[in-house]
Amino acid sequence: MPSKPAAPITIDAVYAAPGYLFRRMQQIAVSIFMEECKAFDLTPVQYAALIAIHTHPGIDATRLSAVIAFDRSTLGSVIERLQAKDYIERKPAPEDKRIKLLYLTKSGAAILREIIPAVERAQARMLEPLKPADRKALMGLLTQLVDLNNEASRVPLRAEDALEHLGKGG
Repeated sequence: MPSKPAAPITIDAVYAAPGYLFRRMQQIAVSIFMEECKAFDLTPVQYAALIAIHTHPGIDATRLSAVIAFDRSTLGSVIERLQAKDYIERKPAPEDKRIKLLYLTKSGAAILREIIPAVERAQARMLEPLKPADRKALMGLLTQLVDLNNEASRVPLRAEDALEHLGKGG
């Protein structure tokens, strides 16, 4: 039986692929975030880490990694940068001094209060070109895709599992 001829290899096939489009939108999202938040010298991951530490004071790095779905080995440098900026502090856990618990400093809490409007502007700008109904549809579909593909991630989101160990609800 003759085989079906292979489709021609073109760059248009790359441009139309979901993975390529997600990667490009990630680049755009980070660029917009950095532009809106440049006065604060925070990356999107540093911001997410600060929010998680604010929401769950005393979280350790392993649980923080699960809560923000970020690679544990890379998160170490994020934590070091936040500590160097005096936005967080590490304190030994009472039951195991080897485990360091993370807390916001006064400077960290202040930067979070100050950056929120810039982050909100960035989030709005990312969706601004779309009509309101299309924004809602896109967010619904993205949420669905992320939820359904969570297990395929190198770092699946495990917020509930992580927070259960903290003795706190979601």
